[in-house]
Amino acid sequence: MVKLRLKRCGRKQAVYRIVAIDVRSRREGRDLRTVGFYDPIHDRVQLDVPAILDFLDKGAQPTGTVHDISRRAGVFTEPEP
Repeated sequence: MVKLRLKRCGRKQAVYRIVAIDVRSRREGRDLRTVGFYDPIHDRVQLDVPAILDFLDKGAQPTGTVHDISRRAGVFTEPEP
């Protein structure tokens, strides 16, 4: 199973990459693809939306934090009737 989750980078200040990774891998393990970037200190988010949607269509599950970040960035928008 593939999950979209955070991968920590940076030594002193926590900066995270949003990656698609196998659930059996460690947090800093080998990822399938990097699909975004998150800096909680400066509140910056950069997402590759087509790649995220592609992984979600294939059955990947986002973690709670990645889901919240993606929702705030507008990835999960409800279609208007």
